[in-house]
Amino acid sequence: MKLSHLVRFLLIPTLVVATARRSSAQEAPVQFTVHWDKVAKESRTTPTLQVVVNPPLRRGTAVHDNAFKALHDLGADYVRYVPWLPYPRLGVAELEPPKDGKTFWDFSLIDPMTIDFLEATKGHSTVLNFSTIPQWMYKTDRPVNYPDDPNKAVWDYEQGIELRDATFNEVADYYARLLSWYTKGGFADEYGKRHESGYHYSIPYWEVLNEVDFEHHMTPQPYTRLYDAIVSAMKKVQPELKFVGVSLAIPGQNPDFFEYFLNRKNHESGVPLDCISYHFYAVPTPDETLDIQQHTVFAQADGFLNTVRYIETIRKRLSPETATMINEIGIISADDIAQVDPNHVSKPIPDSYWNLAGAEYAYLFAELTRLGIDVVGESQLVGYPTQFPSVSMVEWNNGKPNARLWVLKLLHDNFGPADKIVEFAPDHPYLTGLAVVTKAGKRKMLLVNKRDRNLDVSIAGAAGGHLDYLDVTTGFQPPASAKLASDKLMIHGFSVGVLTFP
Repeated sequence: MKLSHLVRFLLIPTLVVATARRSSAQEAPVQFTVHWDKVAKESRTTPTLQVVVNPPLRRGTAVHDNAFKALHDLGADYVRYVPWLPYPRLGVAELEPPKDGKTFWDFSLIDPMTIDFLEATKGHSTVLNFSTIPQWMYKTDRPVNYPDDPNKAVWDYEQGIELRDATFNEVADYYARLLSWYTKGGFADEYGKRHESGYHYSIPYWEVLNEVDFEHHMTPQPYTRLYDAIVSAMKKVQPELKFVGVSLAIPGQNPDFFEYFLNRKNHESGVPLDCISYHFYAVPTPDETLDIQQHTVFAQADGFLNTVRYIETIRKRLSPETATMINEIGIISADDIAQVDPNHVSKPIPDSYWNLAGAEYAYLFAELTRLGIDVVGESQLVGYPTQFPSVSMVEWNNGKPNARLWVLKLLHDNFGPADKIVEFAPDHPYLTGLAVVTKAGKRKMLLVNKRDRNLDVSIAGAAGGHLDYLDVTTGFQPPASAKLASDKLMIHGFSVGVLTFP
């Protein structure tokens, strides 16, 4: 998410298990009918998250240990790791161009967080995306400065639209050396000097750049050429490496990107199209209270789902074997857009907001599972005042999970690829979810309340079942649990629950 372009985007109580009573929001309980014998399709969807590099994740902070522990304990696959533009010293390994036989490779600030990430996710698939090309590789009227302080955010590091090397080999070689540093123990620099790292990590996926529709304002043709050059260079280092391409910020405004990129005629021979990726953030306007935001967030989510359906039509027509990763999902508050102002003071975020954001992710996870999307990633592990606090999945003063991360864990622990999605039909527009028979044979239902109103629910066969849920009363704690005494229960606003049937 690039701050200068965020204008593009321009509780909330509990889930309570009880004998159902008439709520003020409706006249009769919501009836759920589940057809366990009618399998619609098999799930291929993995819930996960992205980890964006920023100063609170550095070693020695109050956030570091708890945040990386939460990441480790989650045990997710396809976790996306993104060192990106606001912190050049934390994400760019060669900040100055080679000169007079000397190079300026420096991993001293980059390695600690990267190694901590790779250790926390060991045994699980990851997607690395060193998204920021060294600025000196672009043509600009004058050199672009960056702060000496690695913790200071700078929003104008990326400038220029034309690379100084028209063959794109300079950029491609940079990324090949990055890969070699972490997987092959080191690399030979531009003058042939060996730099040793000693690292031999397994990196299964590499995403080629981030939000290219904003960053350097790339169009489909040059991006595809650059993708081919980077992929070809990196595959010489690690032939089995898989790649993720496109990574658009506003996919609905750029269908030509998918039409061009997914057409194999536009690529060099042998260049794989393993995955595509793109993003979604709901962004309420500044004058919206939480009462109004519920309408905006889910209306924008529904609009995004139409975009997904359109892109899936393009993908299936041109490259059906290519997987899809929607790897940034969240809400960006209007207050975050103002953070570019150095005098801006972030407004406090109500605790109930995290339940709204958790419900948004759970709703999109359910719908994207039905659409057959491969990876659904929540954004992002750590945000904090001046760096998108409204997208954080942990408390930025201590790194402990908030409701957004607990929602992800609830989904991760209960749903995944190979689940059999069965037909069900709630008779209410604001209560939705997903019913599956898991690969272990358990019958489970995801319940998501899209509104901040009480809902009475009746689910045939739920009596004797087990419900895990998140709401305002659970706060920043793990999901609460309860055993159902009957088929009836009451839920409150923006609740996310998983019902395991007896």
